[in-house]
Amino acid sequence: MECNIYSHISRPVLSQAKIKKLLSLVLARERREGAVSVHLVGDRRMRRLQAAHRGQDKTTDVLSFAAAEGEGPDPGGELGDIFLSVPQIRRQAREWRVSAEEEFARMLIHGLLHLLGYDHIHKKEAAVMFARQEKYLAAWPR
Repeated sequence: MECNIYSHISRPVLSQAKIKKLLSLVLARERREGAVSVHLVGDRRMRRLQAAHRGQDKTTDVLSFAAAEGEGPDPGGELGDIFLSVPQIRRQAREWRVSAEEEFARMLIHGLLHLLGYDHIHKKEAAVMFARQEKYLAAWPR
């Protein structure tokens, strides 16, 4: 697995090594391969992305952009980009009373599952996606 990590913030939650290890775990369990780019951003950048791509003028925790959205897997092995708003994830961690590391890992897994084709628009899809997300989080050897 190839993974590029771009940090646009001063205090990342997880090290690059831990990010790569978690992504590798999920890809191995999903029996998939591919390259992923992870972007650690602040609220302003995430808000701009959310407005431009989803039409919502607010920040969010994670956005995923598949390399070959709607066209099947990319033959070059590029899965896509995951953008994570670290400040939003830290707020959510406090709200849900979990560690920032756990919430960051959960959102990273969530973003990767979107790149792999999972979604949570419909109830059945959501049940599958969130069950996998929590299963992989539990399997992550912190």
